Amino acid sequence: MLVLFETPSGHALFKVVDEAAVAAAAEAGNGALESSPGALSSVLKLAAFSRFTDTTAALASATALVEGKASKDLRKFLKKHAAGEADKLAVGDAKLGASIREKLGVTCVADASSLTLMRAIRANLGDLLGGADAPDGGGGGGDTDDGRAMALGLAHSLSRYKLKFSPDKVDVMVVQAIGLLDELDKQVNTYGMRLREWFGWHFPEMSKIVTENVAYARAVAAMRVRTAAAGMDFSSILDAATEAELKAAAVVSMGTEISDEDVTNMASLCSQVVTLSEYRTTLYDYLRSRMAALAPNLTALVGELVGARLIAHAGSVLTLAKYPASTVQILGAEKALFRALKTKHATPKYGLIYHASLVGQAAPKLKGKVSRVLAAKCSLAVRVDALAEDGGSGIPEVGLDGRAKVEARLRSLEDKGTFSISRQGRARDTGAKQPRVPGAGKSATGAYAAGADMLLASPAAAVTPAAADAGADAVNGDAGA
Repeated sequence: MLVLFETPSGHALFKVVDEAAVAAAAEAGNGALESSPGALSSVLKLAAFSRFTDTTAALASATALVEGKASKDLRKFLKKHAAGEADKLAVGDAKLGASIREKLGVTCVADASSLTLMRAIRANLGDLLGGADAPDGGGGGGDTDDGRAMALGLAHSLSRYKLKFSPDKVDVMVVQAIGLLDELDKQVNTYGMRLREWFGWHFPEMSKIVTENVAYARAVAAMRVRTAAAGMDFSSILDAATEAELKAAAVVSMGTEISDEDVTNMASLCSQVVTLSEYRTTLYDYLRSRMAALAPNLTALVGELVGARLIAHAGSVLTLAKYPASTVQILGAEKALFRALKTKHATPKYGLIYHASLVGQAAPKLKGKVSRVLAAKCSLAVRVDALAEDGGSGIPEVGLDGRAKVEARLRSLEDKGTFSISRQGRARDTGAKQPRVPGAGKSATGAYAAGADMLLASPAAAVTPAAADAGADAVNGDAGA
C-alpha cells in the first residue's frame, strides 16, 4: 500500500512495508507508531518526493486540497509514481481520494489505518524526510529553518486565500467610521458650547440669535469683536433676518470688553469647530458609500447611521446576520433588558433601532409594534447582505421591499380604530341576530304601538280579525258592567 502525504515543501509518497503492523497499531489505538520513530521507519519507507517550485505552486496545491481536488502537480506526480501500481493509495481525505480515482483510476482508501499512518508521518516527518523539509524541525537533523519558512509562508498565503479579501466588504471600516463620527459629534458640541460660554462674556445676546454651533463659530471668526458686526456681511453665513437681528443686538450689547489675545484664542477655537464640522461631513459621505457597498439592503431599511451602529454593536455583518429578529430589535438596550429581567418589570421594546425614521414617524403607542416589524425585516436584509453572493451589488430589492411592507403595516396600524361601526350595524351587515333596542315597541309619543305586534295563527283555532274585535268589545262590556 502507498501513502500520499502533503508537506509545505512538496508531495511525499511512502511505501508501506508491513501492512499487518499498521493494521495492528490502528486496532490498538495506543499511538505506538507515532511515539516510536524506529518502529515507523521499519513499517514504511519514502518512495518518491516532489518539491514545490515556489510559493505559488504550494498555494495552488494547498487550496486544491482544501476543496478536495487534485492539483495539476499532484496528478502528474501520482501518474508518474502510482498510476501503474497495483497497490492501493492511502489518503487523508475521502473526497480527495474520489477525485484521484476519477482522474487517474487509482484505488484510494481513507480508513482507520490511513488516519493512523497520517498521524504517525506527521509526528515523525523530520526523520522520514531527512529534517530539511520538516515544518516543525522535529528529530531529523539538518537545516530546519527552510522547512519553517516554507510552512509559515504557505500558512500566510492560505489564510489570505481563505479570507478572500475584498475591500468593499470590510466591515471594520464601517465600525471605525461610525465610532469616529459619534466622537466628532460630541467633540463639535463640546467645542461649540465652550465657544458660546467664552465669547458670551463679550457678546451674550448672540447665543440666542445664532443657535447652530457651526454658524456661530463662522460668525465669530468673521467679526472677531462685536463692534465690527455692523459693517460685516454675514450673507454667506446667516439669513437676512438673523443678520439684521445680530447687527441690531451688537449695537446695544451688555457684554464686557476683551483683549486682542482673547480674540486670537477664540478665533483658533472657531477654526477648530469649523474644521471638525467639515471633516464630519466628509466622513459621513465616506460612511454612506461604504454602507452602500457593504449592506445596501440594511441601509435601505434603516439608513446609514442606524445600520452602521447595528453593525458596530454586533461586531461584524456576519455576526449581526446570525442574530434573530428579537435580538436585533433590542440591540443596544442590553442594560435595560437585564435590569428589567432582574426586577421582573416590562422589558424594553427597542434599542438602536428606535432612531430609524420608520420608528420615529410612528405614534408613541405604535413604536413597539413598528420596531418589531422593522427588526424582522432588518434581520432578513442583513442576512442577504452578508451571505448572498450578489447582496452588495445592484438594487437592494430586499431592503426596498421590506421598507414598503413596514410602511404599509404602519399605515394599517394608524388607520385601525378610525372608523367605528356600531353593534347593530355590524349585526345587520353580517346577518347575525340584532340586539333588542329598548323602546323599539313604543310610538313616537311614548304610548304602546299595537301595530308593531306580530300575531302567529294557530292551526287548531284560527282567530279572525272580526272575532278578535267582537271578543275585545265583550271584554270591554264586562269591564264596564
